[in-house]
Amino acid sequence: MTDQQKTLPLQGIRVLDVSQVMAGPFACMLLGDLGADVIKVEPPTGDQTRSSMGFKLKGDDSLGFLNMNRNKRSIVLDLKSEADRQIFLALAKTADVIVENYRPGVVRKLGIDYDTVSQINPGIIYASISGFGQTGPWSARPGFDLMAQAASGIMSITGHPDGPPAKSGGPLADIGCSLFAVYGILSAYIGRQATGKGQFIDASLYEAGLSFAVWDICDYWGTGVVPDRIGTANRMAAPYQAVRASDGYFVLGANNDRLYRRLCDTIGRPELIEHPDYRTNALRMSNRTALIAELEETLTQKTRDEWVEKLLEAGIPAGSILDYAEALGNPQAQARDMVMPIQHPVEGEVKNIGFPVKLRGTPQQVRRHPPLLDEHRAEILQELGLATGREAADV
Repeated sequence: MTDQQKTLPLQGIRVLDVSQVMAGPFACMLLGDLGADVIKVEPPTGDQTRSSMGFKLKGDDSLGFLNMNRNKRSIVLDLKSEADRQIFLALAKTADVIVENYRPGVVRKLGIDYDTVSQINPGIIYASISGFGQTGPWSARPGFDLMAQAASGIMSITGHPDGPPAKSGGPLADIGCSLFAVYGILSAYIGRQATGKGQFIDASLYEAGLSFAVWDICDYWGTGVVPDRIGTANRMAAPYQAVRASDGYFVLGANNDRLYRRLCDTIGRPELIEHPDYRTNALRMSNRTALIAELEETLTQKTRDEWVEKLLEAGIPAGSILDYAEALGNPQAQARDMVMPIQHPVEGEVKNIGFPVKLRGTPQQVRRHPPLLDEHRAEILQELGLATGREAADV
């Protein structure tokens, strides 16, 4: 049986993607990759990511949009219009999941909120993604990744001690919230199998950021000391960070006594094993700056690739710090299909980031290209039994 003949895990599930930019669209794309029928409900101007997320190729859609919206169909609905709202509600009757990321309170004003939809579809699983959640004094704040990283504490611990706060280079809160939303959606779907009832899911970028800070928060709770910035180092072990070689930096992780002893032997510094300042992990943590300086006296005598090869041969975790050209172009990324060309009716072949997890029995598939704006209007309305784009008399 070929991959195209296999039933995907979420085949038969319909998802309405009423979200824009990143957290919601990325979550819905993951569901689409696993077989769900994802219908992207867009405003008349389209998902703002179509025009605002980076480089464009031939058409109107950005590469950012093209990398977060495969395996979806598109229909434009002006939800401020009663006719289009009725079309949305007709779609909602047929859906298993709705994902939206309007600011809290907006969907209620539009008349497409969970309470409204659940009256016509009690089994609906309705996920609302926001910056700070649907309740609490910050719930109305704008929900951007930067604000969530700042408010959750992530920026306070990111960067070097002598520098300003920094945000994570990647959109940690956005993508983290996507993953937690998918976790909630799939859990609710499994629960519905037994009860027949759907439920409301409240996911926020802020709580995703807090959840990712488990080591730092536990350190704070344990010591009563607010964590500060420590660069690439780790709060629980040393040496476990980026270190300097003759031609740049690489990372190593000798985060227990056994690996530390092996590291010292491998780089020809056995005297550091029983050094009174470095004998235990606690001592190495207290004297981390001096320890790294000692190690770098030796490490700067060879290139990063020479050290990485030598350390890996000795069983010590190590790796070069790669830029994106190197990260995407190396044999491991190629072996794991992490650069995935897909066909698009306007762009031709366009690169997508590959599937981040592999299912052996029912591997994910690219069944649909990222949709053109309103591309699937006719077929979606036909499925609903509606004759034209703006008529909802039969809903």
